[in-house]
Amino acid sequence: MPGIIIQERDRHLLKELATFRVVDREQVKIIGGFNSTTRVNTRLLALTKAGLLRRFFLGATEASKKAVYSLSPKGAVLIGTRSHGPRRPNDALLVADFFVLHQLAINDVYCALKRASSSNAVSLVRWLSFYQQLAEHIRLIPDSYCELCTRESTLAAFLEIDLGHERLKVWKGKIANYIQLAVSGDYERIFRQKQFRVLVVATSGRRLESIRKTVRSATQKIFWFTTIDSIQSQGPFAAIWLRPEGDEPQTLFPTQLPTS
Repeated sequence: MPGIIIQERDRHLLKELATFRVVDREQVKIIGGFNSTTRVNTRLLALTKAGLLRRFFLGATEASKKAVYSLSPKGAVLIGTRSHGPRRPNDALLVADFFVLHQLAINDVYCALKRASSSNAVSLVRWLSFYQQLAEHIRLIPDSYCELCTRESTLAAFLEIDLGHERLKVWKGKIANYIQLAVSGDYERIFRQKQFRVLVVATSGRRLESIRKTVRSATQKIFWFTTIDSIQSQGPFAAIWLRPEGDEPQTLFPTQLPTS
């Protein structure tokens, strides 16, 4: 390709962007395995100038804006996939773009899991994004799905990020669909795992409690709850998770795992 030599790391990053849709620089450092901010800045600029990435700016003002990136149609062709990123003009300023904010929050959870699993006590072995409902008769499109493995067990979980924009009526539908997925046999058929959890990550404790109350009226199982701040400050494997009933925080795994 004129003007740039495509490296294996570039191909890896482009493939990851096909999954993560839109990322910021700090997420690229973790997803792409960069240790240097200068190096990641240089590579992002080169890939953008080559037309393999699209760049946007997120923020309300010139002073507060930051760059975010998505796979371009040209980049998608290079790795043989489709681009699912924002359909916005290149270098556009995105103000209150909930799609982008939601995806960045999903990515933050992935990055937290990846950082926390670097201790080798647990491995993040699978991460999936979805562009259509899981089954024809179950109207459910999760934010993502992951599998975390220790020596003793595998934890399979769907992720639901709540930024406070969805009505609780929408949540009631999600809850019913996840319960149906659990009892119908479709989950085991599709994912080849026996059981799953739904990890709900909210922006505030107040919003979390509203969702917990809605879930509690339907089931005491499957769902686990925490906040974005708790994941970022303590790590995803700390005792930061609540069940639908009770106020004692729990860890995702039966035994305490390293949180750094």
